[in-house]
Amino acid sequence: MKPALETVPQPGTPPLHESNHHGALRVICPSCRGILSDERRCTSCNFLMEEKDGIVFALAPGRLAHYANFINDYEHIRAAEGRGSQDKSYYLALPHQDTTGHNSGQWKIRARSYDYVMRRVLNPSSDGETVLDLGAGNCWLSYQLARRGYRPVAVDLLTNSQDGLGAAAHYQADLGSNIPRFQAELNCLPFESGQFDVVIFNASFHYSENYEVTLREALRCTKPDGLVVICDTPWYSREQSGKQMIIERHAYFRERFCTASNALESQEFLTDEYLHSLADALSIRWTVHRPWYGWGWAMRPWIARLRGRREPSQFRIYVARKDVR
Repeated sequence: MKPALETVPQPGTPPLHESNHHGALRVICPSCRGILSDERRCTSCNFLMEEKDGIVFALAPGRLAHYANFINDYEHIRAAEGRGSQDKSYYLALPHQDTTGHNSGQWKIRARSYDYVMRRVLNPSSDGETVLDLGAGNCWLSYQLARRGYRPVAVDLLTNSQDGLGAAAHYQADLGSNIPRFQAELNCLPFESGQFDVVIFNASFHYSENYEVTLREALRCTKPDGLVVICDTPWYSREQSGKQMIIERHAYFRERFCTASNALESQEFLTDEYLHSLADALSIRWTVHRPWYGWGWAMRPWIARLRGRREPSQFRIYVARKDVR
């Protein structure tokens, strides 16, 4: 991949989080796409993009209410699953080690996906390429990318200090600077177009309420010839298998967490039909990668078939390059 180009400031659009590590980031109003003043107030609709504890709040008016039930359910479930820690070393060790031991199996999958992406999709080190980390969670991926010389920007709906954007405070001392973080939605990103070398959905694309809208917005933010990467979203060969997974998941959550966690109409999985439809609608071509997750993972479909169960999910990595035209 080519080194990142220096972003050219545009009149009336203030830079955010300037440092030796990050450089200038160009933002726009998430409500009307208007230009922001020096105080980050929209000159068209008067929206104020506030910042607190290093997190920029970039949800358009009314959108926090739209996501409120989802955020409450998600934080409740994640806390019950033992996500996060009071120990800084927990965050610094991710994804290769879960020092709490609560979710080691899942982190093993995340680690293999991450290692594959760095080895086969991106470069092991960077001279400053910009990466938009969508669904960043506690920002572990942004941290690992920053350590390799990339310039990440983290986006998520969660802002808490255990499992959300607030947890990035654990990385500041090690990096020597803050990771730029935005509370924003996938379908309305507060960034000028054509700004990022890579946009990556970090186990988050399946939370989209509309895949085409979400992917179109990601491509808008990507530089010409840049990459959009989807990692760790469940894939099924049959749509019915994905629908059955959703039914089972909601029932399990009701029993264990007293909520179905279905406040959003997330699409929750991918199929080849979905991917072909997105490629046709957005004039892109997918490169599909199949990381090796071990024999146990590879045998899951065969075991499910022998036991008469629905097919289990599979994880693949999907990469699209934005047209240079």
